[in-house]
Amino acid sequence: MAHVSEALGRRFQLILIKPSHYDDDGYVIRWWRAMIPSNSLAALYGIAADCAERKVLGPNVSIDITVIDETNTRINFPALLHLLSAHDNFGMLALVGVQSNQYPRALDIARPFRDARIPVAMGGFHVSGCLAMLDGKAVDLDACREMGISMFAGEAEGRLDAVLSDAAAGKLEPIYNFMDDLPGIGGTPVPFLPKENVTHTLGLSTSFDAGRGCPYQCSFCTIINVQGRKSRFRSADDVEKLVRMNWAQGVHKFFITDDNFARNKDWEAIFDRLIELRESAGIPLGLMIQVDTLCHKIPNFIEKAKRAGVTRVFIGLENVNPDNLTAAKKNQNKITEYRKMLLAWKAQGIITLAGYILGFPADTPETIRRDIAIIQHELPVDIVEFFILTPLPGSEDHRNLWRNGVEMEADLNVYDVEHVCTAHPKMSRESWEAIYREAWLLYYSPEHMETLLRRAVATGVPLGSLVKLLVSFRTMVPLENVHPLQSGLLRLKRPSERRPGMKRAHPLLFWPQFVWETVRKHVALAGTIMRLAAAAYRISRDPASKLYVDQALTPVGAAEEETLDLFTKTAGGTAAVAHVRRVAVLTHATAGSNR
Repeated sequence: MAHVSEALGRRFQLILIKPSHYDDDGYVIRWWRAMIPSNSLAALYGIAADCAERKVLGPNVSIDITVIDETNTRINFPALLHLLSAHDNFGMLALVGVQSNQYPRALDIARPFRDARIPVAMGGFHVSGCLAMLDGKAVDLDACREMGISMFAGEAEGRLDAVLSDAAAGKLEPIYNFMDDLPGIGGTPVPFLPKENVTHTLGLSTSFDAGRGCPYQCSFCTIINVQGRKSRFRSADDVEKLVRMNWAQGVHKFFITDDNFARNKDWEAIFDRLIELRESAGIPLGLMIQVDTLCHKIPNFIEKAKRAGVTRVFIGLENVNPDNLTAAKKNQNKITEYRKMLLAWKAQGIITLAGYILGFPADTPETIRRDIAIIQHELPVDIVEFFILTPLPGSEDHRNLWRNGVEMEADLNVYDVEHVCTAHPKMSRESWEAIYREAWLLYYSPEHMETLLRRAVATGVPLGSLVKLLVSFRTMVPLENVHPLQSGLLRLKRPSERRPGMKRAHPLLFWPQFVWETVRKHVALAGTIMRLAAAAYRISRDPASKLYVDQALTPVGAAEEETLDLFTKTAGGTAAVAHVRRVAVLTHATAGSNR
C-alpha cells in the first residue's frame, strides 16, 4: 500500500483498487508476482497524487491514497473498512480500469463498502464502453445504480478534482459521463506507482501510456470506442519526467501501453529522449511496446526502438487469412508485409510477440491447425498469444449482436478472450474451446520451441529472456487454465475469496488440496524449465547455431509469393498477392509516363 499524506486537519481516505476476476472454479486470480502491471492504476494514482499535492479538498484536508492491484495483492476488507471508520468514513473507494470480465468481481468488492455507506465510484472500459455504444442500461449497468455506485465514463485528467469534492461532500453523482469530451494528456500528471506496488510485478516493471486513441476501425476492438479514434499524446518531456521519477526509486522497466506506438506522431522525439536517457544519463531502460504490421515502413523506427531500450514488441497480427482480417475491418494488416516486418525486428535482436485471434467466421479447427503450421514454418515470430474472438461490450461486434438480439453469454466474468461467448457459424462451442486449448500445444511443441531457440541464437535475440517467455506461454493454459497475460509467479488462493453463490470449501479440505495442486504444478513447471534450459545451453554451445537458417529466416524474395503457403493456401492470400502485383504494375507505369 502507498500513502500520500500530510499532518494537518482532516484526512480523506482514497482507496484505489484494480479488480482481478474469477477463474473457472470461482477463485480470484491472484499471484505472488503478476506479469502485467496496470497502467490504469498508475495513471489514476498519478492524477490523485497531484490532487493531494494541490490540496483540492481545501487547505486543511489531506488526501491519503491506498493502492491495490488485486492481481498481485490481497484485499483486506476488514482492515480497509477499519481505516475508513477511523476517519469517520471520510473517504471513498474507486474501482479503477474495470474491464468487462472484472465487472462482477468489482461489484463484489464494492458491496461491503456500500453496506458501510462508503462512497464508491467505478470507471474503466466496461462502464465507458457500454455507455458509449449501448443504451446506458445494457450489460448489467443497473447493478451499479441499485447499489449506489457512481459510474465514471471517460478519462480522469482534469475531472478527478470534482469527483473527490463530491465524494467528500457526500454528493457523488450517479454518472459522470465524459465520453464526448476526451481530454488532452500532454502536460497532465504522468502515470506513476510507488515502488512498494511495483515490486509485486515480475521483473520490477511498471507501465505508462505515451498516447491514447486509435484511427483504425477493427470491429472487435473496444479501444476505438473508449479512447476515441483521434490520437492524443504525451510529450517527450512528460515521458522523461515519468522515467526519472521511476528511476529515482530504482524502476527502469516499462510497458508502453499505447495500442499502436508506431502511430504516435511524436514517436521519434520520445525515442530520441529515451536514447539520451540511456546513453547519456545511464538509465538502463528496458521497454515493451505495441505496434502495427506496417511499422517497418517508417524510416528509422525499428533502429531507434532498439537504441531506446525496446527489448520486446507486441504486434497484432490477428490472422494470416486476409478474408478473416477483412471481416474484422482489420484492413491495415497486409500479409504480404508480415515477413518483411518480422525480419526487420529480428535484425535488431528484439523479441516479437504476436496476437492471434481464433474464431473468425472462416475459421474451422482444420484451418486453424493449418494456419498455425504456416506461422511456425514461414513467419519469424517468437511468441504467439492466442485469443478467442469475443464480442466485448464496447466493441462494434458486441453492439451489432446486441441490436440484433443474438444470444451472448450472460456471465460477464468469462468475457476474458479465453472463453466462447457467442455462437460460431462453423464451430460448436465445444470444438471452438477445444481448438483454442490445442493451439497452445501445437505452437509450443517441443520441436518448435527448439526451432525458436535456434532462431534466437542466429539473430541475437536474448536467449534467457526467450526461455522465460516460452516457459510461461507453454505452461499457463494447461497448468493454470488462465491466459499467460493473466499469469504470474506462484498462484495464490484463499477459500474466503470464492465467488458469492459458489460453495465455500472447508479450510481443512481446501488447504491440503491447494498445497498438493501447487506442488504438482511446480513439478511440471520445473520439468519444462529444465528441458528448455538444457536445450538453450546445448544450442548456444553449438557453433553451427549462429549460421542457422530456415524458411522463416530466409530473406524476403520475389518468388516466395508463388511458393509459400502463407500466400497460396487461402483465396484471400492469393488475392492479396495479386493486388500487390497490380499496384506494382500501375506504379511502374505511372513512373514511366512521368519520365
